[in-house]
Amino acid sequence: MDSAAVCRSEQASEVIKIGQVDDVQELQRVCFATVPERYIRDGDDRPGGGGGDDDVRAQQRIPVIDLGELLRGGEEELDKLRLACEEWGFFQVVNHGVEEEVMYEMEKLAREFFMLPLEEKEKYPMAPGGIQGYGHAFVFSEDQKLDWCNMLALGVEPAFIRQPKLWPTTPTNFSQTLEKYSIKIRELCLRLLTHIAETLDLQPERFNGMFGEAVQAVRMNFYPPCPRPEMVLGLSAHSDGSAVTVLQQDTAFPGLQVLKDGAWVTVQPIRHALVINVGDTLEVLTNGRYKSIEHRAVANGELDRLSVVTFYAPAYDVELGPLPEFVTDEEPCRYRRYNHGEYSRHYVTSRLQGKKTLEFAKI
Repeated sequence: MDSAAVCRSEQASEVIKIGQVDDVQELQRVCFATVPERYIRDGDDRPGGGGGDDDVRAQQRIPVIDLGELLRGGEEELDKLRLACEEWGFFQVVNHGVEEEVMYEMEKLAREFFMLPLEEKEKYPMAPGGIQGYGHAFVFSEDQKLDWCNMLALGVEPAFIRQPKLWPTTPTNFSQTLEKYSIKIRELCLRLLTHIAETLDLQPERFNGMFGEAVQAVRMNFYPPCPRPEMVLGLSAHSDGSAVTVLQQDTAFPGLQVLKDGAWVTVQPIRHALVINVGDTLEVLTNGRYKSIEHRAVANGELDRLSVVTFYAPAYDVELGPLPEFVTDEEPCRYRRYNHGEYSRHYVTSRLQGKKTLEFAKI
């Protein structure tokens, strides 16, 4: 028996499950040299299957928007934002107003949390079928392929969605830092929606005015090294149910991939930039003019990766549907009207499967 097999047989009992799902950091810790079958993707679903992952020219085309220039009323930058929303659904922003030290502290404490012993992290468990706490979300069947990722997900605003018992007390200042960070990200989301409205020739406050007491949630994803990264996904392909999503990714390696023209394009991290993407809500409101885009995360054989993701969406009691400005004889209504809380419940009780959840709203 080879050393890897010995390692597996002697230490397999040490792997601790979160609910019925292995903790991937523990899998790595007890030196699994192979990946459990439940994480191995079918061939077409493996990284590299799209044929566009290493297209450097495509990577360079991912738009970078200077929010400072937008604030100064730069028409050229507004045109860039319009094209980014129309052609990509993804872009990076610089000069966005979130201080570098705030971003650094949030990333530092999030990483410290994931480095805690498992018994400490298990004090904040994600319930089976739940979406808040530490563990694995979107797991609904025993035969479902799993993501090579651990998560900590928390509701932030409005206050009634918070579950204080799931907010870590270790490391020190985690909650205070998350509060400060979330305020800055919320301000950014408000500004982004103002500028996105402008790109559509709407009144700047059109979206913010109709979102009510907007919902904000954060999810921290930790992707440990994987012995066979070419066979797994860090996070399954999906679109977001939000209006906009803000992603802070570390620079260890480029793990985010966006589906563009049938190929997976890697998003190269830019220091102090934030990645923004259009969510399902904006696709519905614009009757498909701006589309939410499938994206996924890949793992690495030697390096871990951390991301901090904020989802910003309308209040649960807001009724949504295509705005009348975007429904014409040439562009008939593509989506029905629905309550956003109804869609949110549908989203969080569905597997991550590309854009399948948006079929809920299609006519």
